[in-house]
Amino acid sequence: MTSRPLAGKIALVTGATRGIGRAVAIAYAQAGAHLVLTGRTSGALEEIDDEIRTVQGKGGEGATLVTLNLKHGEKIDGLGPTLYQRFGKLDVVAACAGILGPLTPLGHCTADAWNDVMAINLTANWRLLRTLDPLLQRSEAGRAILVTSGAASGKNAYWGPYAVSKAGIETLGKTYAAENQTTKVKVNIVNPGPIRTRMRAQAFPGEDPMTLKTPEDIAPLFLKLASVDVDTSGAIYDFKTGAVR
Repeated sequence: MTSRPLAGKIALVTGATRGIGRAVAIAYAQAGAHLVLTGRTSGALEEIDDEIRTVQGKGGEGATLVTLNLKHGEKIDGLGPTLYQRFGKLDVVAACAGILGPLTPLGHCTADAWNDVMAINLTANWRLLRTLDPLLQRSEAGRAILVTSGAASGKNAYWGPYAVSKAGIETLGKTYAAENQTTKVKVNIVNPGPIRTRMRAQAFPGEDPMTLKTPEDIAPLFLKLASVDVDTSGAIYDFKTGAVR
């Protein structure tokens, strides 16, 4: 593998303004990809774009920035046609955006809170794959990377909306992988485990964040799964244990 394994590749990262998405975007930039970055606010996107330009060095073109609220499905649907007009293909999509939602008994969860978690964590990713699939098929090695959680097991009380959304992500990814068994598109899922992010701090406010791995620690796994050398599809990569299932 070269030091710039994504040179000439187009990579889209959702949730790119902070946490894992930000670290993945920077790692992909260092690997030579042209980035399409989505986030909810233009200011935060411009900040990560400045970091990307620093990584790229003198003459760096920066990233293509897309201000996008993932609850707005029609905006997601427009991504595929827009990117096709500009690039004609997409090589990598890393779907890193997500929200925690309320940690509460299922009977106390409001319909609005439930719908928000499902819209952003699950439905948005289905719409993303649907609109980007034609572009991934035009790549010589299309790669889709989704993000799950250990909460998907359903073993933890009060994590209902988030857990259900992540269980859905696992099924979504495996189904899309099965549908692409005869294509060049590979689809894999990452379970980050405990990572030093704002979401983790929200879920475990008493935890010492300095005991946790950082988003930068996990970024190499996303880089590996974006590579043309990946031969697995439909697998779940557990970052904490190193297991693949």
